[in-house]
Amino acid sequence: MANPLRKTMVYLGLADEEFEYEDEAPSAPAAPVAHATASAGRAPVTPLRRPAPKAVGPSDMNEILTVHPRQYKDAQVIAENFREGIPVIINLSQMSEPDAKRLIDFASGLSQGLYGKIERVTNKVFLLSPAHVAVSGESADVDGELEASFFQQ
Repeated sequence: MANPLRKTMVYLGLADEEFEYEDEAPSAPAAPVAHATASAGRAPVTPLRRPAPKAVGPSDMNEILTVHPRQYKDAQVIAENFREGIPVIINLSQMSEPDAKRLIDFASGLSQGLYGKIERVTNKVFLLSPAHVAVSGESADVDGELEASFFQQ
């Protein structure tokens, strides 16, 4: 009798079929093993493509979401809407200080990962703007100082 491990490996395509030993009685003909691909048992890989962002014009922008999170788990709402290309205003006045810092860390990573921008509006209010949204402000000098102080926290 042949090694059961060897038979299993042949069945799964992990080993080549060898001729039976001469002293063994021939059994029923073995069914040919079908390989998924010809390249050493590897399955074909389909590359993932990132969907192209929709071209949004000034007239297409019709929503800005304002969120007043109370707990860190409210970050999911922020992420889902920002991923859809909706600008999000986050008002942290109802959160504790450690949770607020944690949420802002999350939001800055989210905006960085999706090529957006995070800006401080007031001490506890932040704006997450997607890449296709341009935000105009009063002064460029103040923005540089705010960004520097924001990332030094």
